[in-house]
Amino acid sequence: METIGGQAVIEGVMMRDGHHYAIAVRTPGQKIITSTARIPGRPGLFKLPFFRGMYALVETLIIGITALRYAARHALPEEEQEHTSPFGFAVTLIISFAAALAIFKLIPLGITSLVAATGILTQGVLFNLIEGMLKGGIFVLYIAMISLSRDVQRLFQYHGAEHMSIHCAEAGKALSEKNISGYSPIHPRCGTSFIAYVILVSIIVYSFIPGSGFWKLSAWRILLLPAIAGISYELLKLSGKHRHTLVLRALALPGMWIQRMTTAAPDRKQIQVAATALRTLRNAPLGKSSGY
Repeated sequence: METIGGQAVIEGVMMRDGHHYAIAVRTPGQKIITSTARIPGRPGLFKLPFFRGMYALVETLIIGITALRYAARHALPEEEQEHTSPFGFAVTLIISFAAALAIFKLIPLGITSLVAATGILTQGVLFNLIEGMLKGGIFVLYIAMISLSRDVQRLFQYHGAEHMSIHCAEAGKALSEKNISGYSPIHPRCGTSFIAYVILVSIIVYSFIPGSGFWKLSAWRILLLPAIAGISYELLKLSGKHRHTLVLRALALPGMWIQRMTTAAPDRKQIQVAATALRTLRNAPLGKSSGY
């Protein structure tokens, strides 16, 4: 069976394979609406290992943003849709990306550089290990803080429903509420695990960067993001395919632990939405798109 991935969105779930993605959203009137679209084929170079990870990162961002906009337009009451216009959404995204870059890249590097300036440590594996630990700590703290929001808690429930439905499909079972309910909300191919791999790989890759200085190191970290994404993507695919291998299980553990924070047990209505998204994906017509 072809690999299936997904994403939780506002009151809904997006499911995708290598050809299509499908979105299912529950409206304020309790109706489940769906939409599908075809995913363009990858250019030749980006079908190869390592390079496909770089392409997948951009592709996932585009599809994810599209799914979020669709969900916001249909799941939120009209008075809460001021940020769903193309301009409003673009502004929100720019601010979000800038904030993420500052919080998860520049702040950990800045703190580690300040410690290094005292002469306690020098640029190298230990420097990058401390920086990586700070990134991981900030990420866990960020998840813990946003999980206090009721809306985010519901998003995490849809995240759990997405994983449980994929587990059910991978086991070859019918997508019934009873079958889906028996599976774990934790999945080794989750994007949360990808972030954990990115932190791990960055510790190793950054150890080979020559020179020092906050701004020089910051530039290298931004420039090397595609390469780190490519390596992390391959590790994520391997951990999903060979999930019982001891080494890969050990590498996947940090991501699986963090997933316990970003997933929650869904209710029956959320499972229904996830199952609808997956059924819609399976029935997506080849070469066609409903658009939205």
